[in-house]
Amino acid sequence: MACDRRTPALLLTTPMTQLATPAPTLTTHSLDAHHAARDPLTQPPRVHEQPQPVRSFAFVCVTLEGAIAHEDFEGHKGTIEAGDLQWMTAGREMVHSEMPASQGTRKGLRLWINLASQNKMIEPRYQEVLMSKDIAEGMKDGIKVRVIAGEEAVGMKSPIYTRTPTMYLDFFLKPGAHLQQPIPKSWNAFVYVLEGEGVFGHQKSQPATSHHILLLGSGDGIEAWNKSSKQLRFILVGGEPLGEPVVQFGPFVMNTQEEIDQTIDDFDNYANGFEKARHWSSESGVGPDF
Repeated sequence: MACDRRTPALLLTTPMTQLATPAPTLTTHSLDAHHAARDPLTQPPRVHEQPQPVRSFAFVCVTLEGAIAHEDFEGHKGTIEAGDLQWMTAGREMVHSEMPASQGTRKGLRLWINLASQNKMIEPRYQEVLMSKDIAEGMKDGIKVRVIAGEEAVGMKSPIYTRTPTMYLDFFLKPGAHLQQPIPKSWNAFVYVLEGEGVFGHQKSQPATSHHILLLGSGDGIEAWNKSSKQLRFILVGGEPLGEPVVQFGPFVMNTQEEIDQTIDDFDNYANGFEKARHWSSESGVGPDF
């Protein structure tokens, strides 16, 4: 394994302080219309997210601190705590909400994953994975990894089904640890540093610290070194490029403006999948808004 991916782009971001409508750090166009990445979000106590309609992408939420309760108009309900995740494939329709389920501040990661045109109108699917029993986790040579989606270098796999082929790995490197992780050569990928300081791609590369995003170049893998005296934690996300046009309007991600216009009309008229939104409200008593 050559592990020859480089880091041509190093972006500094800042943590978000509001859950509801933060702007994407990486737009859907940054990674060939595949991923829209968001910073670790920080949700103050008692903040409730207005129920939101979505169409035609997968919505991933990983909780870092605290607990978040999820509810949608298909009847799915669940609470994810620190280390847990939810993977919601909206398909043709979904209206969902999130509510605080613990005291104090809540922190987490959000990722939007585009769906190919032939999958944009599939039936919605909700997957909830708990760290305590469902997430594959391993430790070797000073490296701990949690396999959120896809497959790790030694063959551990996630139970999550990804409609769009995706890798989502959460790495913890002790001081002095050196990682070699394969990535399919045709895939786009990025690294997001959560804590500590690491060197990626080449030993002489500029170190990346917390809240840096590294867009990876071509190659069949990535190398990472922790040359510091503290733990390094980062996520590695990769996916198969779709090579399709993207038109986004808020939480609607389609291929053409005509499809966006139709989606807005469907939601306004409670049609084509949004019928249940007419009379649905979350347990907080708040109905969908757009």
